[in-house]
Amino acid sequence: MTLLTAEEGKEYIIREIRTDDEDLNAFLFSLGCYSGEPITVIARRKSGMVISVKDGRYNVDVDLADAIVVE
Repeated sequence: MTLLTAEEGKEYIIREIRTDDEDLNAFLFSLGCYSGEPITVIARRKSGMVISVKDGRYNVDVDLADAIVVE
């Protein structure tokens, strides 16, 4: 499943980042979004969601959330 279908407040483990865009992949890596890291959806918004990863909170849009595969 991707972050789009993840429940709020539940911790997941990032399984993979599905994107062919190297810039997007590098951006997510700089946030700490890479395989094996825990991630939590804090809140949903119209344009995306707020996530918590590596002691930080970030707003991600729908496209970014759809690229992050979690288990």
